[in-house]
Amino acid sequence: MPDHIAGSVDELSEDECRILISPGGVGRIAYSGRFGLTVLPVNYQVFEDTIVFRTAPDSPMGEDLRSGIANAEYKVAFEIDELDNSERTGWSVLLQGAAHHVDSDTEHGSVRASGVEPWAGGTKEHYIRIVPSRITGRRIRQVG
Repeated sequence: MPDHIAGSVDELSEDECRILISPGGVGRIAYSGRFGLTVLPVNYQVFEDTIVFRTAPDSPMGEDLRSGIANAEYKVAFEIDELDNSERTGWSVLLQGAAHHVDSDTEHGSVRASGVEPWAGGTKEHYIRIVPSRITGRRIRQVG
């Protein structure tokens, strides 16, 4: 695509963002861990207005996302996007909120219904839910 074609960035409503991320897929979780700022890809599903993914209970991420304070939840960001490099178009959604460890048997049984399956090998039986407090998004499109 020629360099002279201009692009436009449009803000997405929260409802538009929810529709875009609803199929699930791969997103990136961002948090401040023991080695500083960390961004990792995880496969996720949207379940009951939250983001659900799985990790190993003793994984570095699972440990980093625990505050050490009872009932305190770790603040994270979660980003999902879809880009078309050849067309220079795409969208990006950012969720910010609390990472909630699914520790109770009752809640564990509930989140299994999300259907999220880890892509990477190994035992990943620890579920984490991100409860969004803010959802924003942008769409990039070509004009002209």
